[in-house]
Amino acid sequence: MGELVGDVVRDEVGEVYRSDSRRVFAALVRLLGDFDLAEEAMHEAFAAALERWPAEGVPASPRAWLVSVGRNKAIDALRRQARFDASLGALAARLDRDRGASAEADELGDDRLRLIFTCCHPALPRASQVALTLREVCGLTTEEVAAAFLAAPAAIAQRIVRGKAKIREARIPYEVPARDELPGRLESVLAVVYLVFSEGYAASSGEALTRPDLSEEAIRLGRLVVELLPDPEAMGLLALMLLQESRREARVSEGGDLVLLEDQDRSLWDRGLIAEGRGLVARAFASGRGGPYALQAAIAAVHAEAPGPSATDWGRITALYGELARIQPSPVVELNRAVAVAMRDGPEAGLKLIDGIFDRGELLGYHLAHAARADLCRRLGRADEARAAYRSALELARQGPERRFLERRLRELG
Repeated sequence: MGELVGDVVRDEVGEVYRSDSRRVFAALVRLLGDFDLAEEAMHEAFAAALERWPAEGVPASPRAWLVSVGRNKAIDALRRQARFDASLGALAARLDRDRGASAEADELGDDRLRLIFTCCHPALPRASQVALTLREVCGLTTEEVAAAFLAAPAAIAQRIVRGKAKIREARIPYEVPARDELPGRLESVLAVVYLVFSEGYAASSGEALTRPDLSEEAIRLGRLVVELLPDPEAMGLLALMLLQESRREARVSEGGDLVLLEDQDRSLWDRGLIAEGRGLVARAFASGRGGPYALQAAIAAVHAEAPGPSATDWGRITALYGELARIQPSPVVELNRAVAVAMRDGPEAGLKLIDGIFDRGELLGYHLAHAARADLCRRLGRADEARAAYRSALELARQGPERRFLERRLRELG
């Protein structure tokens, strides 16, 4: 019986780790003032939970227990190390004096929100800001961050290490900036939140198409940012995430395979999220011309309003992508516009635009560009070109459901 109870408690520790480990980490950063010390303390706290909870029972507030134990473990470790470095003894004494500090978030919101603004401080290069936040706030591995950046893991690891060093050396405060400083700091924060959501909405690798824990976390952080600073672009990003998240249940089959937008059962779309997202789009555009996130949210809203693919206003979507390309030009935006043009004017028109992107040497390493070209060639009956493009996409894809989809398309083409 005792072993069964122990197994149940260990499962509960695992569940708390999955749901709350980054909250525990963020609180420990606030209390200890150091990323690496907080990371080590967090793992020590969970190790203590695995040892003590089966015998003592799960505490009423597991997160507060973990934060308290983690802080105590860190203080004890610093005291042991003080024999070799007197400055660590002074730090341990200060932390001990502050032992009564609250483990709860302050009135401005949330430990993780403060941690995001710390990681996105202007003193850090943009690449380090985003990489550091994805790693430290959301707990993505270095490999997952690298996949989000389409970069080498070693390069991302260097950015993270340098970012931590800069925060330590520059004594960057762990706080939400003053309200008059918020607008200038917002762009980096929104970029981070959206990259977190993107990894949750379409995982960069692995056997699962989505990672709901990450998309839900990004939406929660997006709500906090809007509450703190109701900027049109913050509202646009939250709207975009809600509208995309509304389709999650329809994007994967019962067997875990990818379901394209045109084949999705739209009765599975979450109408509550759609209504909230559309309301935020209206609010974002009410203040004037929409920015990049608001425009992408408007595109998602057009899809959400349509009862089916044939009823979608592809002209409106094409125009919105055109405006997005004007204010934020990128080959990925061009690719998405090309797909919309193909739906509006036919696959030949879209294929011409995609080939133009490839002719410039852009997106050759982006599997979705090859997959889009393959689909248009397939629709035009150009089977050899379609097969070659699907193979190129398959060589680059690292996610199980996407690979199975591409393999299925190849089999259909013989």
